[in-house]
Amino acid sequence: MANQEDILSELAQLQEEHGTLRAEDVVEFAKNEATALHGAFEWDDTEAARQHRLSQARKIIRISVQVLPTTRGNVTVPVYVSLTSDRVQTGGGYRRLEDVMADADLRQQFLDQALAEFERVQRKYQNLQELAPIFSAIERVAQQRARQPVTT
Repeated sequence: MANQEDILSELAQLQEEHGTLRAEDVVEFAKNEATALHGAFEWDDTEAARQHRLSQARKIIRISVQVLPTTRGNVTVPVYVSLTSDRVQTGGGYRRLEDVMADADLRQQFLDQALAEFERVQRKYQNLQELAPIFSAIERVAQQRARQPVTT
């Protein structure tokens, strides 16, 4: 696979040509074997179809939700979640949210994962000052978590 700089250069070229960067344009451009983007794609149709179906299955799992009644009205929650520790296993995996929340260690993993995701969101949107109060609240939770003893 080509290096990231070459890929970024080709993406910038496509964006310049088309005004916006569209997936269709990227795929069409990448059909040329001489491009850096070509190596980023699976061109074997059988394998690409298998990968696409796995992606569809993951999406089905991720969007599976249930509606739970609360004192403040109904809330929609995911049925399954993917913990980072499960993703290092071949094929990954999902767990029932109910099971994760009932197990202290899994719940802590889930909280740590959520805080890491919030950090990524903060880096992405750090220039939006309107979100500063949200980021401050998340930082307080992260600091509180950091002061807690680690359980194993």
